[in-house]
Amino acid sequence: MAEEYDLVVLGGGTGGYVAAIRASRLGLKVAVVEKRELGGTCLHRGCIPSKALLRSAEVFRQTKEADEYGIETSSPKLNFLKVQERKQSIVDTLHKGVQGLMKKGKIDVYEGFGRILGPSIFSPSAGTISVELNNGEENDMLIPKNVLIATGSSPKTLPGLEIDGKYVMSSDEALTMEELPNSVIIVGGGVIGIEWASMLADFGVDVTVLEYLPRILPTEDEDVSKEMIKQLKQKGITFVTDVKVLPESLKVETQVAIQGEVNGETKTFQADRMLVSVGRAANVTNIGLENTDIEVDNGVILTNKYYQTKESHIYAIGDVIGGMQLAHVASHEGITAVEHMVDKHPHVMNYDQVPTCIYSSPEAASVGLTEKQAKEEGYSVKVGKFPFKAIGKALVYGETEGFVKIIANKENDDLLGVHMVGPHVTDMISEAGLAKVLDATPWEIAESIHPHPTLSEAIGEAALAVDGNQIHG
Repeated sequence: MAEEYDLVVLGGGTGGYVAAIRASRLGLKVAVVEKRELGGTCLHRGCIPSKALLRSAEVFRQTKEADEYGIETSSPKLNFLKVQERKQSIVDTLHKGVQGLMKKGKIDVYEGFGRILGPSIFSPSAGTISVELNNGEENDMLIPKNVLIATGSSPKTLPGLEIDGKYVMSSDEALTMEELPNSVIIVGGGVIGIEWASMLADFGVDVTVLEYLPRILPTEDEDVSKEMIKQLKQKGITFVTDVKVLPESLKVETQVAIQGEVNGETKTFQADRMLVSVGRAANVTNIGLENTDIEVDNGVILTNKYYQTKESHIYAIGDVIGGMQLAHVASHEGITAVEHMVDKHPHVMNYDQVPTCIYSSPEAASVGLTEKQAKEEGYSVKVGKFPFKAIGKALVYGETEGFVKIIANKENDDLLGVHMVGPHVTDMISEAGLAKVLDATPWEIAESIHPHPTLSEAIGEAALAVDGNQIHG
């Protein structure tokens, strides 16, 4: 069967389905091709299920600390199967919501694997999509005016360190564990690795993190990394940095053992399970790129600022183009791409205005340049930093560690970056994101009245602190 569309989206993850909805509302006839489940990695194997597990871990930890709040409880017991059931219930609810949005938008969903064909009897240019249907029926042919590649990414591993799904896991397999190990080695101290380390430690697992670079969270501001490792060590997590893991030394029996080079010495690390968290690779293979003029460099698709590839009617967004591998980034890229297709002259996305979040305990969030990046780019900077321990609401919550840090240009007061670590900062960072969009100064942030008592008062105080005018510190 051959069907014509204004737009065919390859991939029904967050970026893909949001783009499809926007296109539908602009009057386009739209189809989405998805091999697995609508919602993609974020909904089924990433953002949502991991945060559901993190929330259960947080509640378990807080219950054990209830006596500090004057609440006497017997020793709490963790039922991990119920934890997993709650996680899946959340995922299923949101999945149904996405399916409902597709129906509401009259968007056709093809359950199968889509490949881009070259010029053929269907079209003189590359772009016809052949869909290998999951039900085994004959392939469907979709003939679009435009194509949007939103195929996402998959967990990477180190060469020679094979994922077996049981003893050596990626985050995909870890999310489906039926029982918790007593101990785990996490290879990689980036965002995903740190979230898992925090979660498993709160669940009572003995955690060791092995990081190749000199510090964990190497893309974050150095002050944030230092505060995170300090607080996470208080949970009992062991960190080994500047370590080169040796995949060939891997031994799997009743436990996992692996060696690493640390300061010129070879050390052995052993645990019940290993979680490999060393980044994600774009899904660019076997989708027909070889049938087009699309350029791929270092494993990602090259596009212009409107996400057009070398084939002007074929666009690409999200993890498949590299850059910031975040669901909210993919969504906005998808909207920009669709609006460009219909000549709505969208704003070019400014990645310096994109907030990033880490949902560990403590949380961390940031937008804009780190202090080091700002100095490397030639700015003369001034910094305001304010601790949560001086904020009344933080004491009420019993979470007083961490800070808000604001970096400004000393010459003109422009806001360069905002970095936070502490309670609920992933919910607070949007204020800083709006400030970046509006090109606000620290004075303007401080002039915005922050209600008392709230955690957001730390933002106002940090803004005042840029010029040494903080009130409570």
